[in-house]
Amino acid sequence: MKACSYMKRALVFLISCLCVTMEAMGNARNSSASTSSSSSVSPKVLNIGALFTFNSTIGRSAGPALTAAIRDVNSDSSILNGTKLNLILQDTNCSGFLGTFEAMQLMGKDIVAALGPQSSGIAHSISFIMNELHVPLLSFAATDPTLSAQHQYPYFLRTTISDHFQMYAVADLVSYFGWSEVVAVFVDDDYGRNGISVLGDALATKRAKISYKAALTPGASRTEIDSMLVGVNLLETRVFVVHVNPDSGLNIFSVASKLGMMNNGYVWIATDWLTSLLDSSEVEPETLELLQGVVALRHHTPDSDAKTRFASTWRGLRSKETTRFNTYALYAYDSVWLVARALNEFFSSGGAITFSDDPRLQEADGGSKNARITSLRVFNEGSRLLQVLLRMNFSGAAGLVQFDSAKNLVNPSFDVINFGGAGSRSLGYWSNHSGLSTVPPESQHTKPSNTSSKASQHLYGVIWPGETTKRPRGWVFPDNGKPLRIAVPYRVSFPSFVTKDEGPLGAKGFCIDVFEAALALLPYPVPHQYILFGDGKRNPSFDNIVNDVVQDKYDAAVGDVTITTNRTRIVDFTQPYMDSGLVVVAPMQKVKSSPWAFLKPFTWQMWAVTGVLFLFVGTVVWILEHRMNAEFRGPPSQQLVTVFWFSFSTMFFSHRENTVSTLGRLVLILWLFTVLVINSSYTASLTSILTVQQLSSRIQGIDSLTTSWEPIGIQDGSFVYRYLVDDLHVAESRLRVLKGEDEYIRALERGPSGGGVAAIIDELPYVEFFLSNTRCQFTTVGQEFTKSGWGFAFQRDSPLAVDLSTTILQLSENGELQRIHDKWLPRERCSTLEEPTDDARLSLKSFWGLFLICGVTCVGALAFFFGRVCFQYNRLSADGGPVIPGPTDPANQSRICGLFKALMDIIDRKETEIKDMFRQMREDSNREAEAGRDSNRPSS
Repeated sequence: MKACSYMKRALVFLISCLCVTMEAMGNARNSSASTSSSSSVSPKVLNIGALFTFNSTIGRSAGPALTAAIRDVNSDSSILNGTKLNLILQDTNCSGFLGTFEAMQLMGKDIVAALGPQSSGIAHSISFIMNELHVPLLSFAATDPTLSAQHQYPYFLRTTISDHFQMYAVADLVSYFGWSEVVAVFVDDDYGRNGISVLGDALATKRAKISYKAALTPGASRTEIDSMLVGVNLLETRVFVVHVNPDSGLNIFSVASKLGMMNNGYVWIATDWLTSLLDSSEVEPETLELLQGVVALRHHTPDSDAKTRFASTWRGLRSKETTRFNTYALYAYDSVWLVARALNEFFSSGGAITFSDDPRLQEADGGSKNARITSLRVFNEGSRLLQVLLRMNFSGAAGLVQFDSAKNLVNPSFDVINFGGAGSRSLGYWSNHSGLSTVPPESQHTKPSNTSSKASQHLYGVIWPGETTKRPRGWVFPDNGKPLRIAVPYRVSFPSFVTKDEGPLGAKGFCIDVFEAALALLPYPVPHQYILFGDGKRNPSFDNIVNDVVQDKYDAAVGDVTITTNRTRIVDFTQPYMDSGLVVVAPMQKVKSSPWAFLKPFTWQMWAVTGVLFLFVGTVVWILEHRMNAEFRGPPSQQLVTVFWFSFSTMFFSHRENTVSTLGRLVLILWLFTVLVINSSYTASLTSILTVQQLSSRIQGIDSLTTSWEPIGIQDGSFVYRYLVDDLHVAESRLRVLKGEDEYIRALERGPSGGGVAAIIDELPYVEFFLSNTRCQFTTVGQEFTKSGWGFAFQRDSPLAVDLSTTILQLSENGELQRIHDKWLPRERCSTLEEPTDDARLSLKSFWGLFLICGVTCVGALAFFFGRVCFQYNRLSADGGPVIPGPTDPANQSRICGLFKALMDIIDRKETEIKDMFRQMREDSNREAEAGRDSNRPSS
């Protein structure tokens, strides 16, 4: 409320200062609107005001367009029903003070709407006047995003595209080309500051930022521009976004060209001010030469009949100063038609134009008869007319004229232009619906929005400054004599990785050599300085090193810095140059051989199934061979011994019995192959157990270590301390900080009972180096239970991290990384004791397929054998053979018992006996048939 009261008092003060002028204006008030009484008929003439700078890039296009629009409206009998529009032009002369003065003059003429101004700063000032007098202010050129504040500027209506959308278009361009930082060059007024503020927000959504804001005073001289550009040229960023006024903007490129800033490696992105300037007049070849490689935006105005008609009208209006028009001419033309259509609907719905005195101005007058403050009157129907304006929907010369809930034009879009050669060419389009695309925006409005995916964004190829098509990197090392500040851990333990050096570099080790080799592959020099971090008495904290990089004490950290989740949230790491992970180191001892070691190769399930299969196969072979092989016949006790002997003697291929049946031989061949596989696997597994696994540790891995209460050793300065406490919930009282390899050895040798540790948890590279130096006196147990790597840490969004990642991959591919490793680190590796698991023993999983084949073969052979026996039984039974006992035989208890005995009798008989029985049956049958023929022969 205080702010509102202050603005009102300021307004009254300004009005008092202008009272003399207003008195002169009082008699010139339009007669059609001089009365405050309501009229039921439409007035003959309505006043419309226009505020802009006549002699400016935008004004020279907007002025003729406004005049042409008024003429076209007044000559159109289908609109306003005979009411004519009277356009009152006021020149603001690019001055906030004069603009406010001219607005006061204009408001004293009872206007129903005001068009303009083109200046965002003036729009802020006069919007308060329009708010008080309820006059809609339609601006065709004020693009400041903050003017969209509906509560602060309720009567302001923007009929062009807000810079809010333009800045998001610029951010999409920066993201599309992969840059993360830009330098913003802008005019230091409401238009420039507020537009760049939105650009910063838009870039933040793309993980980019404005690294430096270079402000220029309105109308800055070439000396000021030169001083500014020299300063920003010392920065590392080479992407410049220029958001200035069109009337003096070309001076920036002229000075930049003289400074060599329009050459290869630079990127210049201009907002729509540049295209507005070039579209409104003939462009000299020298100007185009300055703009080679510049990318700019232009308001997209689709081709239409209205645009064609306007172009035809313009050709009839053009003069020496206005040979061409820019997009603001189209928006100005549409603004007049917007007011005319709104008034037409306003009158059609019964509206009337009335004005009334503001009692607050009467109080400010203080009863003075000389100060004609009363000439400023309130437009009574201004709020109603504003609502009609917001409901309008028609196709104008610039495109669709329709407003959204935020009072912005719908479907904002831009052309993306690239200057090169003798002119410019289109790279594509941007719209808030489809992002960057090579397809015109109007053809995509009916499709689903597609701006979230970078893969969906497309533009044609760009010709950059220096006439190259290769995308500029967008940054260089600043040319200010400051080398890159690199923190290097001053290690006490494991100095082969990185430590102090008395040489010129100041540091040496594996990590330093990798970093230097990666820098050597970059296509540009990187001046750098190593700064030791630590006192040399104990290892420094690596978390502290990373935090100092975040706080800008250092530009980067080079060393054995582990890439962890928490660290990646605050710094950018390069591609890992060394694989790492946590392992457990423990003392090892000789394994005493067990008297039952011969049982370890197989699991108990494997032993059980193998034994059963031996007996099953022996039984199957006995059944198949019993009828025709004398070695498988005899008393029951002898046959039982034969089955067992044959079964287990096949294990050593020492069976004496020969197989004569075809089925028996088939089963035996498959079984002997199975036995061969089992024997070979058993021999290999037992050999491994007795000869390889000679060492063991009572610590089996990370699980058995963390669940115990024995002390654990960790390296000084390592992230392992917080990892064990925070993630694995190990009590801090169990952790012992060890400062060097000697302390490692003493702690492991003493063990928990002697004041040492049960095991040490450390990263794999350190452990391999330690084990090699101790000649494998200790060993790692269990699996590596974390996976990570070492990388070089840089400040967030540092482009050097990306480039170094590429060169690290090149080092890995060409073998240089391995050569550096072999130079500093040992090649010998000690064996690892794995946790004993059931997978180390042979189980049914390894042999179930072989057992299945053998079992199916045995079952198939038995089925064929018993099928043959049943066939023989049926044949003997049908022919009444002597072996079939009768159903009424008193020796049988039942029919089933008789059948079983008959089958067993056939099975137990020799194969030769069965064949003799069939032969005897055939002979008996032949004799009976012969006797029958003799009895039927007639006597002679």
